Amino acid sequence: MSLSAEEFRVHLALSAVTAGIPLDEVVLPDEHHLLLRRMRFHYLDWGTPGLPPVVFLHGGGLNAHTWDLVCAALRLERHCVALDQRGHGESEWSPQMDYSIESHVGDLEAFVHTLGLDRFVLVGMSLGGANALAWAGQHSRRLAGLVLVDTGPEVRTDGIRKIQAFTSEATPLDSVDQFVDRALAFNPRRNRELLRRSLLHNLRRMPDGRFMWKYDQRHRGKVDPGARARRRELLWSAADAVECPTLVVRGAQSDVFHDEDAERLAARLRQGRWVRIEGAGHTVQGDNPADLLVALRAFLHEDAAPR
Repeated sequence: MSLSAEEFRVHLALSAVTAGIPLDEVVLPDEHHLLLRRMRFHYLDWGTPGLPPVVFLHGGGLNAHTWDLVCAALRLERHCVALDQRGHGESEWSPQMDYSIESHVGDLEAFVHTLGLDRFVLVGMSLGGANALAWAGQHSRRLAGLVLVDTGPEVRTDGIRKIQAFTSEATPLDSVDQFVDRALAFNPRRNRELLRRSLLHNLRRMPDGRFMWKYDQRHRGKVDPGARARRRELLWSAADAVECPTLVVRGAQSDVFHDEDAERLAARLRQGRWVRIEGAGHTVQGDNPADLLVALRAFLHEDAAPR
């Protein structure tokens, strides 16, 4: 399922008004598909070629549309592109159920190469932030800046388990409103009507008429006892190698990423600093996009300004 162009336009305008974000004009992104490493990927292109590029990566269980309002607000300042990572949104599911950080990093490298990007800013939230940090550990000299939203080498087990319980639920439901109820129980900060419309970007209709998430759930809920330690080691090693200016963002009410985690990561980075976004949990770009934009713009205009 998805919104029609007119529904999308109305939804974006209402989202902007609700969030207190002024948009001079409501313009929808171009949608593209491309083949990367023998898999089909989908991305949204919000910008005008020639402006400094910014690449956005979503969190696990989300998709490129999670960045719609942020990209719509920045599109006259930056050339924004948002990728559906493997197994999410309109991108292909991995035939091997391979969702390792290393494979995501390979996808990102292929995406950046195919689009011919250089000296761009990379923004990633949660899963996308881990993948962004891992890629930047190898390629930070190609970046003007890096933004990590509510994630880092250290994350909180209890918060992660709550997310995994929510995203691993694989029971189809009879209506979109049932998914809205479930999502609001998980994150009550959201506006019900806006949430309902945004969920249409992340649901598919089954042959029997019921609804299910678009993202690949086949691997979710499977326990790998060594995965967290490997992730931590990989990401700390990457953090030590990142040379570009880096902004670490923490949602003030997040139970996944705490102040001390953000502070520790920012201190470890060569050019790191961190900011707390009030009124936001883990999904900062959805809970408080206006204040996230304030922090992003300050970083883009000062630390990651084009040179």
